[in-house]
Amino acid sequence: MRRITLDATGPVLSALLSEPAHGAPRATVVAVHGGGLRAGYFDGQTHPDVSLLALGARLGFTVLALDRPGYGRSAARFPAGLPLAAQSVLLRAALDDFTARHPAGAGLFLLGHSFGGKLVLRAAADGLPALGLDVSGCGHRPAVPLAGLPTRPGGGRNRYWGPLGLYPPGTFRACEALTAPVPTQEAAELAHWTRYFERIAPSVRVPVRLTFAEHERLWRHDAEDLADLAARFTGAPRVLVERQPAAGHNISLGWAARPYHLRALAFLEDCVSALPPR
Repeated sequence: MRRITLDATGPVLSALLSEPAHGAPRATVVAVHGGGLRAGYFDGQTHPDVSLLALGARLGFTVLALDRPGYGRSAARFPAGLPLAAQSVLLRAALDDFTARHPAGAGLFLLGHSFGGKLVLRAAADGLPALGLDVSGCGHRPAVPLAGLPTRPGGGRNRYWGPLGLYPPGTFRACEALTAPVPTQEAAELAHWTRYFERIAPSVRVPVRLTFAEHERLWRHDAEDLADLAARFTGAPRVLVERQPAAGHNISLGWAARPYHLRALAFLEDCVSALPPR
């Protein structure tokens, strides 16, 4: 795993990159973090089984975990962050820069958590070429008032992670280095997500997999909610909605990280297998 920067036509975005030890990648997973976290969310250090970057590279994939605009290297340039539409533009530019310099295999697969899930949905709706999408911790019907969520590191957000036993010992302490304030422009959009989602979901035209943790506390996820969520993706050729047992909101930092990541990569394999023969 190494740290790299990507030119998003002016702004520079920081990222973590892991690549297969031998040969070209089967495909490239673009992992996009949620609000108040950084790219290191996908490289959890409290247990060997937690890191998506390590697992993906072992299984033959490149994994690129990006710091979204307003986080990491770009925080100084965008202290207030950017709205989703502008983040989508910069994400595409950064990925154009990446694919010009690195082999991507069969293509890009977008994996987003929480607010990062919103960004990959918006990017796909904007036409960013992708094999498919894997979204966790992001629904369309809030279970709590999103506009009232704390925006500072710590700030009471930990109560939304689910029971402490779902995470390896030391996770919360280790995550102090991964947290960041939620930029103000990003926070301002939280309350409008339901209407925003209804507008962009029909424009997503690639396979979509959505995962909800058993102990998800930010989003409603009973059977009726999930059926309505899936029905919104009228342009997607395939939509899966799944539950991850024994997991809280931040699945990729918990004991359930490995089974969740394996299922996400299996979905990616399905997307690659569905491509026309070359």
